[in-house]
Parts: sequence; structure tokens; C-alpha cells
Amino acid sequence: MVRKLLAALVLVVLSLLVFAALPNGPSSQSLIERAKKHDARILRDNWGVPHIFGKRDSDVGYGLGFAHAEDDFDTLQEGVFLVRGTLAAVKGKEEAPTDYIVRLLRVWDLIEARYTTDLSPEIRAVCEAYADGLNHFAALHRDRVLPGLLPITGKDVVAGFVFKGPFFFGLDNRIRELFGSERRHPVSRKTTARGFGSPLTNGIPPGSNAFAVAPKRTPDGKTHLAINSHQPWEGPVAWYEAHLHSEEGWDATGGVFPGTPVILLGHNRDLGWAHTVNSPDLIDIYVLEMNPDNPNQYRFDGEWKDLEVREVGIRVRLWGPFFWTVKRETLWSLYGPTVRQEHGVYSIRYAGMDEIRQVEQWHRMNKARNFEEWQEALKMRAILSFNCVYADKTGTVYYLYNARLPIRAEGYDWEEYLPGDTSETLWTEYLPFEKLPQVLNPQSGFVVSCNNSPFRVSAEGDSPREEDFSKTLGIETHMTNRSLRALELFGGDISITEEEFLAYKFDDAYSKDSEVARAREALVEAPPTDDPLIEEGTELLRKWDLRTNAENTSTAIALLSIHPNPDGGHNGGDVQGMRENMVKYGSILKENFGRLDVPWGEVNRLIRGDVDLPLDGAADTLRATYSLIIRGGSLLGFEKGRAQARGGDSSMFMVTWDSEGKMTSRAIHQFGSATLDPNSPHYDDQAPLFARKEFRPVLLDETEIRAHLEREYRPGE
Repeated sequence: MVRKLLAALVLVVLSLLVFAALPNGPSSQSLIERAKKHDARILRDNWGVPHIFGKRDSDVGYGLGFAHAEDDFDTLQEGVFLVRGTLAAVKGKEEAPTDYIVRLLRVWDLIEARYTTDLSPEIRAVCEAYADGLNHFAALHRDRVLPGLLPITGKDVVAGFVFKGPFFFGLDNRIRELFGSERRHPVSRKTTARGFGSPLTNGIPPGSNAFAVAPKRTPDGKTHLAINSHQPWEGPVAWYEAHLHSEEGWDATGGVFPGTPVILLGHNRDLGWAHTVNSPDLIDIYVLEMNPDNPNQYRFDGEWKDLEVREVGIRVRLWGPFFWTVKRETLWSLYGPTVRQEHGVYSIRYAGMDEIRQVEQWHRMNKARNFEEWQEALKMRAILSFNCVYADKTGTVYYLYNARLPIRAEGYDWEEYLPGDTSETLWTEYLPFEKLPQVLNPQSGFVVSCNNSPFRVSAEGDSPREEDFSKTLGIETHMTNRSLRALELFGGDISITEEEFLAYKFDDAYSKDSEVARAREALVEAPPTDDPLIEEGTELLRKWDLRTNAENTSTAIALLSIHPNPDGGHNGGDVQGMRENMVKYGSILKENFGRLDVPWGEVNRLIRGDVDLPLDGAADTLRATYSLIIRGGSLLGFEKGRAQARGGDSSMFMVTWDSEGKMTSRAIHQFGSATLDPNSPHYDDQAPLFARKEFRPVLLDETEIRAHLEREYRPGE
């Protein structure tokens, strides 16, 4: 009897589930036929780096899509589901919050409304050709394709820029806080006085270094540019190196993310640029006053306004062929996306909510041949954030605090929540490009950017002045250790050789003015205890020279106690908290190594395939390696006393123009070009060079590429 009842219950449950396969999409043959309108050659050099040659820019976009798919198809197809808001249908309920955000932000409303009007035919052709390259690879490897993926379109490519871009200035964090159990901030009133995990970085904070040195600060008239982004080493925002060359003037090399058909940071023969993540306040949250007689109306300038209300369905994979469609409400006000919670109704407004031209701006930056053309591309303002550091063959160096900074009403505290009942708080304009913090050819001859304040990016007197910018713009003023060290090194050397330029990039020290130095001092000066491990650890900290070289025997216990983070602070807490860390992680060192004074390189490791190498550097040193990553209150994977680096220095380029304007470039990747194939020699072939802080030459001329050629082919051959 019980068995029959259970069987009946199972039938009832199954009847409530959707049993349906996701569509398989167009035939492989039709996708292959579509690809025939493009013609690209892929030349792989002896490091596996793809050099894409085509007559048209669109041919190059197609070749890049195919080549990148060869090396990282799984990440690419997951990224398509991510930006479509359908990831839960293939990966399960954990991805449903991300799918909800895509709908909340109306990403696809924007794409459908503006794709043909805001983007030029030329860049649409590049995006669509890139999608054709992905589709061509997928058609040849149908067994790797998840149901519902095909066809990938140019709109999918553009949606990646629209959805992911705001996460770099913190939109995911602001949305997450609205889903807490209580209101996080008070509502600011005008005065006369002055929940989800990130779908991109997986908890590894993005950062970056960039330096440019002009001929006036070098002994031989050379110009130097360091392109040194810090990203997770795996996933949707991990760097992939490529060289793109068309007969329409596109000849650039650098880094791309999965899904991007243009170089995001890199150089051509005439100029180069780097980006670092900045922290402008580009997001505001408003508390709406709701109509007690109508839950879908809010007060604005003395009138009741209707919220736009939608019910969206999020398809969630349960197991096998079974799916569940979750229904959720999405709202929209005059301010923008709106969330209804028990503790209030909140609207979100962020910079560039109507912008889809990011890919076009980067394409123009790729093809620029001088500073005027490159800066004209910047004036599109489509890229919503990121510092820019630039150098070129004429010796021009430049820093820009790039951000769509809203012009806000004075008198409110814009770091708090805002009243959503007045047009006073509804900003509609942005600070003009010419008024952004920027430095062109400073007297000092150098600029640096290390996720720090734009008011300290060169020698004293050469940086923008903080007093010239309203506090309502929300421009950060903090300094990272990397920025302090960069100013100490570049500012302290009036004649920087090429060798010194490289050495400064790999500096492994914390500044005496850093938060880490202050934390060390607090631990050393604290009253003694009766715990022998704490006393031994404290003595090692007393001897520590603030360096993180692999041989250093004080670094491990120091960093395990302090837990520095890339933004200039640390997660160790007060002295008591740091001592608790010292005991917790020092005990693991003792258990696994029999000592506390373990050389840092024995702890800090680069692990990839069969490669297991010591690393120097740490979080927030110029030699950036992120291995001490906290998850769930503990260090990730530290059970054996070893910490695997998972981010930091990644795809790096060191570019030099001599006094005659001739360019040479060196590059390195933390792993290699074969992102997902452990059987490829390029899965980890660059890792030993990376660990030794060495570079390989960048090849742009076809004759040079052929001298180091591994394979030449057309997609599908």
C-alpha cells in the first residue's frame, strides 16, 4: 500500500515538471555553409599563439572566433548562456540568480532596440563573423555542444559587453545587498552641509598595473609601456592572447576575453594602451515611497507613477531531461531596475544603462594610428569605466580616469541610499570627457595606475588635483601598495633604463607606508603572550623586510597572519584576529613542513598540469600573485600548507619604442594558449617562464611568424 502511494506521489511530482529537450538548433551543414563567406588564415607560432590574417576586418573576426573556440570552447559556450540569461537551464539552480539579473537589467530589451541603430554596419559585421567562427567550430564538434546553444549570433557577442561591463564597477555587489535580510544603508536627505556571487570573477578580485615612461625619463630616448592586467587565471574573464591583422588597417595584438572579437588591451606598431580597474561611483540606489492603496505605484514629484511590472520565467535544469520554470517578478521605474523586498522597494540607476557600443570603441582603439585618433575613440564614452594608460612611438604618454561620471545634485550623501520621490535625485547627464581626471605628457615623464586614486598617478604637481572635482562624483582617493611602490620606484629614478623598467614591474615589496606594514608593526608591538607559536611567529615578523621573494622565510607566516588584499587593505582584522590567523595557519605549516620559517616559494605555487613551481609576489605587490584566497572563512586549498595561485599577473606585455620609433614587444601568459586541453604542449608551456619572470618575443611581421611557425591553416582544415 505504501509503495503504491509513493509511486502515485512520484507521478504527481513528475506531472508538474517540464519534460522537454532544449532545441538543438540549425544543422551543422548550414553553419559550415554560412562560414564559407569568410576567408581567414590562422598561423600558430611555436607558443600556440594565433595570428589571424584576413582581407576584411570581418574575416579576422571570424578567424578569431574559430581559433579561440579551439582553445576554450567550453568557457565560450557557457558565456553565451550566461549573457542570454539561460545558464540555469544547462547548469542548474545555482545559476538562476544570474539569469534573473539578466532579466532584471533588461539586457535583451536594450540589444533588440539598439543593435541596428547604435552600431555601425562594420562592427556588426565583425561581431556576426566572430559568431560564425564559433558556430563553425561547434558544427565540427557537435558532441561538445550543449543543447540550446546554436546558433550563436552577433547580438550574443554584444550582449556580453552590455551585461559584463557594469560588474567591473561593482553592480553585482550593489544588487546583492538589496537581497539581504535588512536595509543596508540609511536614506540620505538633502542638507546644506557637505546577495549574489559574481558570475565573472568567482571571488578573485580584478586589479591591474600599468606604467608608461616617456623619453625624457630614459637615458636612451626610449618610450616604455607596461600592460599588466590582473585577472582570474581561469573562467569568463581570463586573458587569451591573439594577433589580429586585416588589409583594412587592423593590426593589433593583445588580450581578449572569451566572447570578445577585438583586442581589449594591447598594442599595434604605433601605440599601445593598458586598462586598470577603477572604482568610480557609477551606481545609485533609491528607496521608493509606495502607494498604500496600490503596491505598483510610487510617488515622484508629488504624483503617483506606475511601475512597469513583468513576470519572467527562468528555466532551471533539475536532472536529466527534467526542467522547472521559476516565475519571478521584475520591475522598472523612472530610475531603472527595481526590486521589491520586505524592507522596502528599491530602484537602481547606473551609468551607461542605454549603452551597447563598447565593442565599437575598442575596435576603433585597435585601429588608431596616433594619439589623436586613439583619444577620439575614447570620446565615444561607450566604455563605462577603467583607467587608461597610453604610450606611442612619438614618446607621448597619457593617463585617463575613464568613467561615465553622473552629474549629481549637491547636498545629498550619494554613498547612502537616495530618496526616490524627487527629480532632484534623477541624474541624466555625465561629466564631459574634457573634465575627467587625466594627465598628458607630464613634466615628470611618467604615469602609473595601480587601482589607486587618480590624484596620485605621477610625480608631485603632475597629477590632477582632488579639490577640482566635486565629492558627488564619487572618485576614489585610496592608494594601493602597488601604487605607493610604483611612485617610489619610478618617481625616485630620473633615468630609467629598460632593465630597470622590467625590474620595477616585478618589485615584490610592500611599502613602509602600506597597510601591510602598519599591520606588521601592530603585531610586533603588541604585548607578548604565553603561546610559543605566536611568539615565534612574531619574531619572524620582526625580522621581515616586507618583501615576498620566494626565498624569504618570514613572508609566509606574515601574509598568513595579515591576509593582504589587492585593493591596498588586508583581511586580518585587529591584532587578536591576526594572531588567530597566525595560530590557525601556522599550525598547518608546522604540521606539513615542521617549521614556521618556510620559504615563501614552498607555499606560494603555480600549479598547472604537471607543472608545480614556486612563485614570488603576493596580493598587492607589483609582482602580483593571488594565492591566499579566503572562501567560507578559510584559505582555499590550504590543507597541506600550500597555496595555489589563481589570479594576479596574467597576460603581460612590455612594449618599447626606440628613439627612432621602432617598436619591440615582449609578452608572457601564466599558462599558455591551450586553455582547456591538458594534452596540448601549450597548456602549460609558458608557466616556467612566467615563474622565472621571463618573457618571449611578440611577433607581428608575417616573415617573423613563419620563422617560428607551428601550423598554418584555415578554419575547418
